[in-house]
Amino acid sequence: MLYNFSCMAAADQPVFICTIFHVDMDAFFVSVEELFDPSLKGKAVVVGGQRHERGVVSAASYEARKFGVHSAMPLRTAAKMCPQAIFVDGHPERYRECSEQVYRVLGTFSPQIEMASIDEAYLDMTGTERLHGPPLKAAHTLHQRMKAETRLNCSVGIGTSRLIAKVSSAQAKPNGVLWIVPGEEAKFLAPLDVREIPGVGKVMEKHLHELGIQKVGDLAKLDEGELEDRFGKWGLALAGKARGEDAGGWFDTEVGADLAAKSISHEHTYNEDTADIAQLEATLMRLSEMVGRRLREANFHARTIQLKLRYKDFTTITRAHTLPNPTQLDTEIFEQIRSLFRKNWQKGAPIRLLGVHASSFTSQADQIDLLDGSRQQRWKDALAAADRLRDKFGESSVGLAAGMRGSFRERTHENPVALPGKKKKSNHP
Repeated sequence: MLYNFSCMAAADQPVFICTIFHVDMDAFFVSVEELFDPSLKGKAVVVGGQRHERGVVSAASYEARKFGVHSAMPLRTAAKMCPQAIFVDGHPERYRECSEQVYRVLGTFSPQIEMASIDEAYLDMTGTERLHGPPLKAAHTLHQRMKAETRLNCSVGIGTSRLIAKVSSAQAKPNGVLWIVPGEEAKFLAPLDVREIPGVGKVMEKHLHELGIQKVGDLAKLDEGELEDRFGKWGLALAGKARGEDAGGWFDTEVGADLAAKSISHEHTYNEDTADIAQLEATLMRLSEMVGRRLREANFHARTIQLKLRYKDFTTITRAHTLPNPTQLDTEIFEQIRSLFRKNWQKGAPIRLLGVHASSFTSQADQIDLLDGSRQQRWKDALAAADRLRDKFGESSVGLAAGMRGSFRERTHENPVALPGKKKKSNHP
């Protein structure tokens, strides 16, 4: 029997200490590519595209990272920093398949799983000792089973909070297990750079350095009031994080809680700038399909549709339109995006990048026009069938004819469509 106690208790009741695992697959995209091509093992490998392309690095092997290559770096920059690297196009279908395998393994340890991305997850292991043993034993069992069933390595961090679990898994990499025993959280965090705190980016790191705060221990010494005066609510969250607490940011809910996205977007950067209107509109159709697919998967309807357009000289514009009735249909998204594009494109000017963005979500559409109702329903049924085919045969297996010329290689995403554990029940049959 699985006992799962809440991590919080009333003052007059026993307090159960949380046990949270953060499982992070090591160099996931690269490791999956090695399964299909073992000759890549031990070499500098960059996943995301070819060295001459305009895209960015999705992942790099540890051998490539030694040369400064990292994710989100332009592929061409990575090629200069590590000229001997092997560049590999991403294969999202492979990664989704392997992520499903990872999810199935995790599900044998706890029903409370939160897939933070395609290659990392949190597990609430509180109260599972009778089933899986003490935290360290359970983590080692999970670590071994993951390797046996997926042929992939992972690192496991264990703590009393998601924050501690995530930070400790990073310290355990590669292929390790690290448990921060209860009561040792502040001591563990103190010598780490403030950038190790989840949510602290370059800008916040710069502000903290200007205050003389280099390490987490320096941050923990500051008064909460001073942090709040300087950074508002985020300052209070920082104070809690410095103590190892799940304070603000990504850690406001319980493990496995449904976190609704605020927006969905897809972009495409051309390897060569183009002013071919047929090519550009076909790309917008394909991007609209991708956004519509994500909306239906989450059972969202978007009221605001936004175009992103970047010219050859990097001048970038965004234009948005709010719909009278929210939608999740590819055709309706494309109709609005194409209208925005035709109104705002400087005709004949070469374009470097296009993007489609949807936001202002509702869980259901407004009352539809009775005259258009049958047409909309036919599109809903057709797109639901297309989604089922994509689920079975892959994202590129079916598409609208208008987007065929705009077909391009799907980018490797940390949060792709069909992410395990993220799919909601659809209203479609």
